[in-house]
Amino acid sequence: MGACGGVQLPLPNTQQAKKLEDTMKSIALAAALSIAATSAFAGAVSGPVMEPAVIVQDSSSSSGGIVVPLMILLVVWAATR
Repeated sequence: MGACGGVQLPLPNTQQAKKLEDTMKSIALAAALSIAATSAFAGAVSGPVMEPAVIVQDSSSSSGGIVVPLMILLVVWAATR
């Protein structure tokens, strides 16, 4: 028994072999062209797109803007006494 389970496949004649060879060449050519077309339409290679970094600014308390002028006013008031 052979690889086909004991079934003997007939050998193709010259005309059938030529037709089979042409068909296989056409299939191979179609496969090669489809692979080339896939990579051609895939798009160009571009650099990575990086999102800008988010910078968070610490917010100061509401009294932060008033402390320095009050200190200056206190120093001036103390200097005049």
